[in-house]
Amino acid sequence: MFNTKNIKSDGGNARPVIGAGNHKIKINSISFDQTPYDKEAYKIVLHVETEPIGGGFQGFLVDKNNPNGPRYEGQVGRVRFQQYDYKDTVLPSGIEIKRDQSVLKSMVFLAETLGIRDELDSVEATTLFEFMNACNQLFSNSKFFNACICGREWENREGYVNLDLFLARRNKSELQIESCDVENSRLIKFDAEKHIIKLKKKSVTSFESADKFTGDDFDL
Repeated sequence: MFNTKNIKSDGGNARPVIGAGNHKIKINSISFDQTPYDKEAYKIVLHVETEPIGGGFQGFLVDKNNPNGPRYEGQVGRVRFQQYDYKDTVLPSGIEIKRDQSVLKSMVFLAETLGIRDELDSVEATTLFEFMNACNQLFSNSKFFNACICGREWENREGYVNLDLFLARRNKSELQIESCDVENSRLIKFDAEKHIIKLKKKSVTSFESADKFTGDDFDL
């Protein structure tokens, strides 16, 4: 006889942290973080959550200081909007990249994906940082959208390999984020061979940050 009374779903085995791959996510908040090695370089970080998993899944605490408080219903994680930092620079090709304009382009693309371009256009700020604070309010608790999330491996002090997550780089025919209700999807399909940067051991003398700015995903 077959019966499911004592069968548990796979939700109880799911990790509470999101990994690389194609995911349906929402934004819980956005931060605009200065990089520790360059005071002029910043990164846009999306604090995201997947759809509720259910089936006995136990997510991280919403407030880590309140052990009896609610937990996230989906997997959560920090995902950079692009792999490289936002910084004024000139590419080897001679193309000049302006940090502030690149940030604005990124937020426009996100707003258009979520269908809230008019709301974004109504934001007025005297500094870029005030603008990003307004974006945090605008995009927090957004509707769900599809994304292709990549990762760069890094090793922590205990020797465990983790992933630094970032959105895939879009190209002429494919997108790294997309509305859930599009008829003809152009979302990039995750491929671990292409979208996971494997850990490479380096000597101290040859070490260079993998986050060093080399381009702009929104320089079209």
